[in-house]
Amino acid sequence: MTEKKDIIAEKKGFWNVIDNIKGDKVIWMIVIMLIMFSIITIFSSTTLLVRDDVSRLDIFREQMYVVAGGLFIIIFCCWIPYIAVFRWISQFGFIISALLLACLVLGIGSEEINGAVRTLRIAGVQVHVYEMVKVLMVMYLSWATHALKNDSFAIADRLSSRYRLFRWMKSRTAKIWIYIFLPILFVLGCILKGSVSSSLFIGLIMFITTMVGGVNFKHILTLGAVCIMFLGLAIGAYFISGGNFFPRIGTAMNRLTLQDDRKVIEDLKPGTIEFQEVLDKIKQPESAKLAIKEGGILGKGPGQSTQKYVVPLIFSDYMFSFIIEEYGLLGGILIVILYTSLLARGSLIVRSCENQFAKTAVAGLTVLITGQAMMHMFINADIGLLTGQTLPLVSHGKSSFLAFSVAFGIILSISKMAKENIEKESDNAEPIIGPEDLNESLNDLDDFESEYETNTAENLKNQ
Repeated sequence: MTEKKDIIAEKKGFWNVIDNIKGDKVIWMIVIMLIMFSIITIFSSTTLLVRDDVSRLDIFREQMYVVAGGLFIIIFCCWIPYIAVFRWISQFGFIISALLLACLVLGIGSEEINGAVRTLRIAGVQVHVYEMVKVLMVMYLSWATHALKNDSFAIADRLSSRYRLFRWMKSRTAKIWIYIFLPILFVLGCILKGSVSSSLFIGLIMFITTMVGGVNFKHILTLGAVCIMFLGLAIGAYFISGGNFFPRIGTAMNRLTLQDDRKVIEDLKPGTIEFQEVLDKIKQPESAKLAIKEGGILGKGPGQSTQKYVVPLIFSDYMFSFIIEEYGLLGGILIVILYTSLLARGSLIVRSCENQFAKTAVAGLTVLITGQAMMHMFINADIGLLTGQTLPLVSHGKSSFLAFSVAFGIILSISKMAKENIEKESDNAEPIIGPEDLNESLNDLDDFESEYETNTAENLKNQ
C-alpha cells in the first residue's frame, strides 16, 4: 500500500510536469537534442583563439546566452493561447521584411562581412537580415493565402468599393499579385543583391508555402516565369555594368568553377601567389570533405578534430562536417534522423489542423527548417552550390538561432492547439458500437452457444 502511494506521489510530481508540457512532445525532444548537440559541438569546435582577442570561452558563453534566449522564445510562443494572435502578427511580416531589406540595399546601418552586406547593426546588436526574413515571409504568406481563401483583404476591398480608380482590386487575380506575388518579387530582388544562393533558397521556400496555401498552380507558374526573366535581366545587368550591379552573381559563378580550380591547383607550384589564391578558394570545401572522410564510422572523439584549425569558423557553415569528424557517421545519421523526424511530425500536425493559416504556417516552417538543414549537409558533402547556410538550432549564429527558435515555437504552439482539437473530437465522437448494440451482440452470442451445446448433445445421444 505504501509503495502504491509513493508511485502516485511521484506521478503527481515529476511526471505531472512532463504531462503538462505544452506542445508536441516529439518536437520538444527534437529541439532539446539539437540544442544539446549545439552546446557540446560549439565548445569543442572552437580553437583556443577564434579571431583576434575572441577565445573559445567567449564563443561558448555567447552561445549559452543565445540558447537561453531561444528557449525563452520557444516557451513564450507555446504560452500564446490562440492561433489568431499569430495570424494577426503575421500580416506585418512583409512590412518588417521590406524595411530590413531596404536598409540593407540603401546601406542604412548595414555591415559588410566577407564581401557581402547581409547584416544590420540595430541598437548595438548585429542582425542577420536574411535569417529573419525567412521566417517572417513564411508567416506573412500563410496569412496572405488564408486571407485570399476567405476573401478578407480589408484595404483592397475598401479602396475598390469607395474609389472607382481602384475597382480593379476587386478581382482575385489582382489580390494575388498585390498581396502575394509582388511581395515575393520585392524580397527576392533585394536578397539577390546580397546573395544568389539565399535568394534561390528563400524563393523556393516561399513558392512551397504559397502552393500549400492553395494558390492556383497556373498563377504560380506565371510567377516562376517572371522570376526567371528577372534573374536573366540581373545577370545581363551584371555583365553590362562590369560587375557593379548585382555583384554577388559573380561570386556565384566563381563558386560554380571550384571544380576547375581543383584541377588548376595541381599544375601550380606550392608557395606561389597564384597557388595560394586558388588554395584559398577551395580550402574550406576541401577541408570539410576531409573532415567527413577522417570521421569514419565512430569518429575521432569529442575535442579531437583537426580540421577546426584549418577551416575558419567551422562551428557555423561547416558544423555537419565537424560533427561527423568527431562523432562519425553514427553522429551524422542521428542529426539526419532528427530533422527527418521533424518533417514527419510536422506533416502529422498539418493533417490535424482545422485552420488553413495554421496548416500553411506549420508546413512552411517545417519545410524551411528541414530544407535548410539538408542544404547545409549537402554543401558540407560538396553537393550543390557553396553557400553559407547554418545548421538550424545547432550552428553558431545569434540571428539564425533566434529566428529558428521562433519557428520551432510557432510549430509547438500550433501543435498544442491541434492536439486539443484531436482530443475534443475524440471526446465528442460517438462510439462505433453503442451499449444497446453491445448487449444485443452478447445475447446473440449466448443464443449461439446454447444452440451449439444442444446440437452437440443431441449428436452424441444419436451416436
